[in-house]
Amino acid sequence: MIVWLNGTFGAGKTTTAQELLDLLPGSTLYDPELLGSGLRLMLPAKRFEEIDDYQDLPAWRRMVVDTAAALLTEVPGPLVTPMTLLRQEYRDEIFGALAARRIPVRHVLLHAEETILRARIAHRAETSDGPGAQASIRRWSLEHLTPYADALPWLRGDAHVVDTTRLTPRQAAEQVAEAVRTGAGTCDIVQTPEPTAETLAAGVLLFDDQDRVLLVDPTYKAGWEFPGGVVERGEAPAQAGVREVAEELGIELPRALSLLVLDWEAPNPPAFGGLRLLYDGGTLSHDRVSKLQLPGAELRDWRFVTETEAETMLPPVRWNRLRWALRARERGCPLYLEAGAPLG
Repeated sequence: MIVWLNGTFGAGKTTTAQELLDLLPGSTLYDPELLGSGLRLMLPAKRFEEIDDYQDLPAWRRMVVDTAAALLTEVPGPLVTPMTLLRQEYRDEIFGALAARRIPVRHVLLHAEETILRARIAHRAETSDGPGAQASIRRWSLEHLTPYADALPWLRGDAHVVDTTRLTPRQAAEQVAEAVRTGAGTCDIVQTPEPTAETLAAGVLLFDDQDRVLLVDPTYKAGWEFPGGVVERGEAPAQAGVREVAEELGIELPRALSLLVLDWEAPNPPAFGGLRLLYDGGTLSHDRVSKLQLPGAELRDWRFVTETEAETMLPPVRWNRLRWALRARERGCPLYLEAGAPLG
């Protein structure tokens, strides 16, 4: 298990984590910041000029999961992880990958009022690197207060909140330990096994009366997606699309779905790629839309969007797949794609 202590700079993550080690038997401190420092030493400096934070590195996010899994083969756990995580898509990617490894997460937000945060940042202990480095750290910490405030709505909904405004680190740790014992902060995420080879997946496009397409927001991976999923062994792809829509949205579709595109997604390590099919699920009436149901462990939101809006929400490979699926729907003729581009 991982006890993830989230919160911005000055919330008390590091000091609370140290105290928490005494309260959770067998616990070990796991600091993913060390992975960022290691990548800074190993990757070309030019790579870091392209990003604002090492969390923007896909390698860092993958290493966080892989290292946690490796550590838990050496220590009994839990791993106490004091790490600021403000981007929801990164939370989805990391926590979803941990769930796929069957590693449960207790997500705890250490929160304090902004005036307290600013005071704590201003009075940070001096480091051995000198006043110049300390000023840079303080400036960096203050710059994260606004992103933290922007992230608070989703953080409060996702994590168990411990207000450290008037708590000592020991008192905060005691509250976190009690929360862990009672199961508070449990991230109920669907456990989707990591693929070990190419996969066959079926997605379904559903439309409203304005011809907008339905997208869903998974809890276990970054970005928006089409309803659908991996085809199970011995299952027909169209049947898989029907099954996934029923499981994800509570909507029963006819078995006769029209194929729009078949897209070969090339392997892009660590992803294995495979065949991706998109079917036309038809138009949903207002009454059926009002009865949409989301499984909280798998999807957090749904939205009907225009083609233009979808371009800003989908990763490029999914956007291209959608774009050509809409053209195929207009023409009444399915298309074969490779890496999102039509062939033939």
